[in-house]
Amino acid sequence: MTDPVPILQRLIACQTVTPEEGGALGLVEELMREKGFRGERLKFSETGTPDVENLFAVYGTDAPHFCFAGHTDVVPPGDEKSWRHSPFGGEIDNGAIYGRGARDMKGSIAAFMAAASDFIEARKGAFQGSISLLLTGDEEGPAINGTVKVLTWLEEQGRIPDHCLVGEPTCDERLGDMIKIGRRGSMNATITVKGRQGHSAYPQLADNPIPKLVRLLDRLAHHRLDEGTHQFEPSHLAITSVDVGNPATNIIPAKAQAQVNIRFNPLHTADSIGQWIEKEAQSVKAKMGGEIECLFGGTAEAFLTSPGAFVDVARKAVHKVTGVEPRLSTSGGTSDARFITNYCPVIEFGPRSATIHQVDECIPIEELVGIKDIYQEVLQSYFGSP
Repeated sequence: MTDPVPILQRLIACQTVTPEEGGALGLVEELMREKGFRGERLKFSETGTPDVENLFAVYGTDAPHFCFAGHTDVVPPGDEKSWRHSPFGGEIDNGAIYGRGARDMKGSIAAFMAAASDFIEARKGAFQGSISLLLTGDEEGPAINGTVKVLTWLEEQGRIPDHCLVGEPTCDERLGDMIKIGRRGSMNATITVKGRQGHSAYPQLADNPIPKLVRLLDRLAHHRLDEGTHQFEPSHLAITSVDVGNPATNIIPAKAQAQVNIRFNPLHTADSIGQWIEKEAQSVKAKMGGEIECLFGGTAEAFLTSPGAFVDVARKAVHKVTGVEPRLSTSGGTSDARFITNYCPVIEFGPRSATIHQVDECIPIEELVGIKDIYQEVLQSYFGSP
């Protein structure tokens, strides 16, 4: 049996703060080559963004093609002195492995590797289909030179998977209590209102942009976009920043700016959300005058993998290993599944979200082994009896 613990320890030791590869992809490629996987390192570039290394490793050439997807990059550890154990040490303490990425998501990658290795060994390499690992170093960053470009490359090669499981942390209170079958869409808007600077004692000589911005934000914040759907929560808008860049109390500023983030369900698209914001901006402008500019970015569309045979494979595997009946959820933020859904059905399942991105990020060994067992059971069910 392949133990995921030493694999995770070695992965944590690779310092892979986005976009650094840190040796992690090389380690995965080396270990999986010993199991018969063929690895291809893919480096992508784009002006204005850092180069990113990715890995696609596959065992077999036949259909059906099952893919485990994830990322080796991690967020910065912050003040390393505040950690009880080195963030890149992979130390074991009281039954848990400590280090940045232990949960998000090097733990899942170690479990991928161990599960696939044991499945192949148990079948003596004889099964109808293929298993792949799609790993990027650009999930925690801009996500420009990572999974989305690997998928384009796979499409050009005629090697798109039939189904995919992303190992992002999904569980809440205990292992197995949640599978993600979709995600809300997300987009950011930068709203800038331009006016004319002046002395606050003579407001009639200035054009104050702040009341216009406040009026627009109020309209946006109090508008109920929808009531939600059977699978999704109601869409909502959150004001995340307001800035006028004004250090003085007696000056009316020339510009006021706000940032908003919108999380939306499939009743909307990024385009329809953008059109709504623009319409509200034009309404405020018509009543109050001034110049209002709205710029949009950070866009991810909502998606849903409908419950069916593929979702049942994961659901039954979770229940068999843990005894827990998982909830099918679309909650949380975004992940690289938003790119994969454009090519094949995709679900997300991984460890509990506890300690992700925190100081002393860690995962209990028992939970790590449980994830590995679930992934192996997914493969057994997906490819059928030998």
